[in-house]
Amino acid sequence: MEPMAHLGVGIGWRPEIADAVERLSGLDWVEVVAENVCPGHLPESLLRLRERGTRVVPHGVSLGLGGADRPDPAKLAALGERAVALGAPLVTEHIAFVRTSSPVLEAGHLLPVPRTRDALDVLCENVRIAQEALPVPLALENIAALFSWPGEELTEGQFLTELVERTGVRLLIDVANLHTNRVNRGEDPAAVLDAIPLEALAYVHVAGGIERGGVWHDTHAHPVPPVVLDLLAELRSRVEPAGVLLERDDDFPPEAELAGELAAIRAVVTAGPAAPGRTATTGSGPSDTEQGAEQGADPGTGQAVERGPVEESARTRVALGQAALLSALVAGTPVPEGFDRGRIRVQARALAAKRADVVARLAPELPVILGGPDPYREAFLSYAKGRPMTSGYRRDALDFAEDLLIRDLPADPAARRRLTTWWRDRAGAKPPRRIVRWARTLAGRAA
Repeated sequence: MEPMAHLGVGIGWRPEIADAVERLSGLDWVEVVAENVCPGHLPESLLRLRERGTRVVPHGVSLGLGGADRPDPAKLAALGERAVALGAPLVTEHIAFVRTSSPVLEAGHLLPVPRTRDALDVLCENVRIAQEALPVPLALENIAALFSWPGEELTEGQFLTELVERTGVRLLIDVANLHTNRVNRGEDPAAVLDAIPLEALAYVHVAGGIERGGVWHDTHAHPVPPVVLDLLAELRSRVEPAGVLLERDDDFPPEAELAGELAAIRAVVTAGPAAPGRTATTGSGPSDTEQGAEQGADPGTGQAVERGPVEESARTRVALGQAALLSALVAGTPVPEGFDRGRIRVQARALAAKRADVVARLAPELPVILGGPDPYREAFLSYAKGRPMTSGYRRDALDFAEDLLIRDLPADPAARRRLTTWWRDRAGAKPPRRIVRWARTLAGRAA
């Protein structure tokens, strides 16, 4: 494994705070959501940052490497194009699944994979496919979860360790997600940090959240709490991270508050030396020779050794489990046996609320046409109960508008005309009549 380049302290670049990010003093690097930038039309703010020597790392959210299907070549190519356009030293993604292909369903969110042998085999093969397709190294992030899978065979530390040893992939450790999983799943962050190969650490995420009713929500819309900074200090006592990044995705605070949070993070990172021999910038590999030999690494080199292809039966088992879970979350089917039904209901509500919020951001005209945020939200959540997302948020906005028009909504004729114009301008077609919709529904059921 090549030594990790030093990154320093950075922040997630978002269009809403682009000007503030450019003015932040001492900023070493930024991370961008890969799917939100176009290689041929990079935002001027990012171009100026690059001209100043600020590193930019693309962070993907849609690959779904933990899913049962092999990675989409087009999505891999798009991620690679962004890495090249940004001159990035690496790209990052998540250990998560985001969709199923049978039935076709989109979560619109990062969901946890079961920590089983089948799921690990599938993930490792998917990671190797991604590594071969990408022009730069790949690092994967541990995610925040509201629930656990029944029948798990490995701890988080075991799962991450074997993933690194079998693929050579780097880790992006989100300490806020470690805290989330402590509250929601009873996992010990210190035990995870003790177990994983921190020599494989690419960089670290820090973010805020909030606790409601005994559930921690990783919102990226609240200040970083002291408990998360404490976990950053725990990690820092074990290893010197090459980079640490503040994530903020909503309810952006004044520039001075962002600067203050970065200063607090920098203070933790520079507080003292890491434990002897633990540094992510000079580590020689993900594990020692003896451990690597046990897990499938070459005992002579310590490099990951590729195992044979995953049996299709393993992919099938993973696919069936993920489809049953995602269907319960977004399509109202029964919760699979063994899951905490209360937590699944919380997750289902959170997914529907996120759909409503994202569609409102992508199509801000819709709340206006429907009479404001509250009527819009009520209408969207009603629609979402019977219409799972199958093709991303932009298509979801069009399908929502079409659904309203088919049902002769909104009731106000003027608003309905405005919605019709909005839909037609973007869909390039006349809204189908109700009988056409019924036919579509019947055809879908027959399939």
